[in-house]
Amino acid sequence: MSPVKEQVMSMVRELPEDVTLDDIMAEIYFKAQIDEGLRELDEGKGIPHEDVEKRMSRWLVE
Repeated sequence: MSPVKEQVMSMVRELPEDVTLDDIMAEIYFKAQIDEGLRELDEGKGIPHEDVEKRMSRWLVE
């Protein structure tokens, strides 16, 4: 069995018994997004913390 298929099956087994198909799809999508973000960071495509603070300061009002 492929590693991805095994990861998905393991993730589904850990969900509550009353899980819906939408819940399962959301979990898979969430994990895929996290994995993609981590891959981008490993490739040096991240945004420095200082740049994020500058961008966020425009949104935040104290």
